[in-house]
Amino acid sequence: MASLLTAPEAQARTLHSDPPQDLDDVLCSDQHQQQEEQQQNFADTALSRCLSGESRIERAWAHWSKLGRPKLIVAPMVDNSELPFRMLCRKYGADAAYTPMLHSRIFTESEKYRDQEFTTCKEDRPLFVQFCANDPEVLLEAAKRVEPYCDYVDINLGCPQRIARRGNYGAFLMDNLPLIKSLVENLVQNLRVPVSCKVRIFPDLQDTIKYARMLEDAGCSLLAVHGRTRDEKDQKKVRANWDAIKAVKSSLRIPVLANGNIRHMDDVHDCLEATGADGVLSAESLLENPALFAGFRTAEWVPGNEESKKDGKLDQADLLVEYLKLCEQYPVPWRMIRAHVHKMLGQWFRIHPHIREDLNAQSILTFEFLYSIVDRLRELGAGIPLHLKETNAATICANGLAT
Repeated sequence: MASLLTAPEAQARTLHSDPPQDLDDVLCSDQHQQQEEQQQNFADTALSRCLSGESRIERAWAHWSKLGRPKLIVAPMVDNSELPFRMLCRKYGADAAYTPMLHSRIFTESEKYRDQEFTTCKEDRPLFVQFCANDPEVLLEAAKRVEPYCDYVDINLGCPQRIARRGNYGAFLMDNLPLIKSLVENLVQNLRVPVSCKVRIFPDLQDTIKYARMLEDAGCSLLAVHGRTRDEKDQKKVRANWDAIKAVKSSLRIPVLANGNIRHMDDVHDCLEATGADGVLSAESLLENPALFAGFRTAEWVPGNEESKKDGKLDQADLLVEYLKLCEQYPVPWRMIRAHVHKMLGQWFRIHPHIREDLNAQSILTFEFLYSIVDRLRELGAGIPLHLKETNAATICANGLAT
């Protein structure tokens, strides 16, 4: 795994390197500790099994507070929330981030999969490592491998795609709540790092609240709620239900994050105010504009009054170049890089589709070629600036409101 070292050193796998030293501060364990430290770990785990519900709630909030109560969070995205992209978003205001969804069974079985799909570095914190799973023991084995390098092990209970249906994971586990409960309980009883879950809502609000309370009772320390049902897959046509997220937040005692309809910082402020959530997640909008949390927005979301906006002196090509440099430092599969190029330069390619066609024709990518794509677009004057509101980017404070 990658780490913030020299370029050759950056290609070393984190799972074979020394974990962070401030483990007490992040409540994570080190699987390479000496025997006496391991014995203490076992004692801590035994203690966590005996914690009352009230004590678990207190511990959940203590951990969240130690992390600084992050408000602006990069959501988990298959193949798209990998280390270089997370680091770019962190530079532009993200307080925390999720890894892409990792398949727990493949993660336990394939060293190649672990090497390529999970990379991190010491600056990549707070970090949620997300797994999809339908077997409690397989999930635990996978979670043990990443426990020293993250702040939460997260269970994906929200993926609505056909691949999740075929694999019997994600949102399709909503049909088997006892299995979901066992997934959570097994991790809670055997990990020192807290367990979080990311869910979708049921069509019936009371079913959603019962579901959320079950997860809290099972030991979930943090719940991220996507305010759409399993069948509401088109995010452009179906707005997320913030009222449902508010109802979940009001019904639980653990931290709750809101997911859905976060396209710019005004949405962040409105969502926190409407739901009372402890933070927000953004996915699709960040792919197009990784500087969203710094207050930048694409022209699509700029108010019609020209006096209400100004050129932010930053565009998506600038962000892509920064992303590519991070990819050179922290290598990831080319399929991930290709996807980000299309997302960040999508508007530019619509103006000059022949350059997109040149990209699509490349079966093997190089950084030299990708940098040349940016240069060609700039020469053609295809630049589309990002904008900041005249009042500057809102700052999200600890109380969840903007100043």
